[in-house]
Amino acid sequence: MSTTPSRRQRCAVYTRVSTDERLDQSFNSIDAQRDAGQAYLASHRAEGWIPVAEDYDDGGFSGGTMERPALKRLLADIEAGQVNLIIVYKIDRLTRSLTDFARMVEVFERHGVSFVAVTQPLNTTTSMGRLMLNILLSFAQFERENGAERVRDKIAASKRKGMWMGGVPPLGYDVVDRKLVVNEPEAETVRQLFRRFAAVGSATTLVKALHREGVRSKVWTSRSGRAHPGKLMDKGGLYKVLNNRIYLGEISHKGAWYPGEHDGIVDSAEWAAVQDLLRRPVQQRQRQREAATPFLLKGLVFGADGSAMTPWFTTKGNGRRYRYYLPMREAKEHAGASGLPRLPAAELEALVLEQMRVVLKSPEVLAAMIPAAIAADPTLDEAQVTVAMRQLDAIWEQLFPAEQARIAQLLIQRVTVAPDQVEVHFHACGLQQMTQELTPSRSARRRA
Repeated sequence: MSTTPSRRQRCAVYTRVSTDERLDQSFNSIDAQRDAGQAYLASHRAEGWIPVAEDYDDGGFSGGTMERPALKRLLADIEAGQVNLIIVYKIDRLTRSLTDFARMVEVFERHGVSFVAVTQPLNTTTSMGRLMLNILLSFAQFERENGAERVRDKIAASKRKGMWMGGVPPLGYDVVDRKLVVNEPEAETVRQLFRRFAAVGSATTLVKALHREGVRSKVWTSRSGRAHPGKLMDKGGLYKVLNNRIYLGEISHKGAWYPGEHDGIVDSAEWAAVQDLLRRPVQQRQRQREAATPFLLKGLVFGADGSAMTPWFTTKGNGRRYRYYLPMREAKEHAGASGLPRLPAAELEALVLEQMRVVLKSPEVLAAMIPAAIAADPTLDEAQVTVAMRQLDAIWEQLFPAEQARIAQLLIQRVTVAPDQVEVHFHACGLQQMTQELTPSRSARRRA
């Protein structure tokens, strides 16, 4: 009686643990997984299973990611045809993510690779085995996500109690036994920063003085022993200090602040004075921007009855400026004569400009525009005109308001506003001129 020899299966044992704790012990979890896998492999030698020479051990890597060195080597060897079967202690040692598992299975199936779990009866060559595998992976992913939620909840609860939960210690504090402790020399520097900014009122002036004095940001050493020497205090570092409520003795979590276990460095009066100075320039710049914003559609907006709508603005008690387009008939006749309300300028302009950008990208409009543009400048061609219009749309957001207003005046002939619609009419010559502005002629390019 003849026997058919079993097909040789080159087997790789893959092991993984999430943390690197206790990996320096003489016999650790990685060793236990590897021994179990090799014993399982040895029990199937009669079926043609043979071990590969490589070890694939990921110590201290999460199963929720594929960024693992040993796993990458294993997948590369599979792609190279050097592995036929993978042995793991449990399926969650390979991955805890259904998405990652789907990617791996795609690689396995493409290269005819199977895998087995020592403690779980899985056979990926059958539909029932794949179903069981997906169920197990679903529970593995649930366990990982549930663990992450527990960690997040613990951090949130600890911060609500005012506990320091790690990170780079701010200037003025050191971390001792996982608690923030005031570093008095640095704390005095922080107090001086608050007092001097309150007196000077200018971050630029203060930073220049701090550079001359050699004042630096936090100098600290990480738990791994890496030294961070700090850097000369710049505007970013200064604002970071002046806006950090940790100096009031508080701890933050997701934008909320809670009373901390540590001592504050500055008092509430100093903090309030600095915050008032920090807010003031922002409000002034905002008012300047609002005052400088032009009316993009000045002289272009009309009601359905043909009467013009004029730019108009009002300034509220908070100093903010509000822009509108007001029907002229309201001023000449009586309120409600035009049947239109005063229109917020920003909303109307945004609507019209959006229509303009859609039209400029419309194949129908381009088809009508291209012949006129080429007739005006024979050095142009269809591709140049199309690219020019797309360029205008691409750079629109980067243009200054004054340039946007100029282009709007060039392209738009009239905006007609009715109670239920807005119609935009374009200048044919404006479209042609815009194309010529954005598209250099061939002769100009030859001269360049």
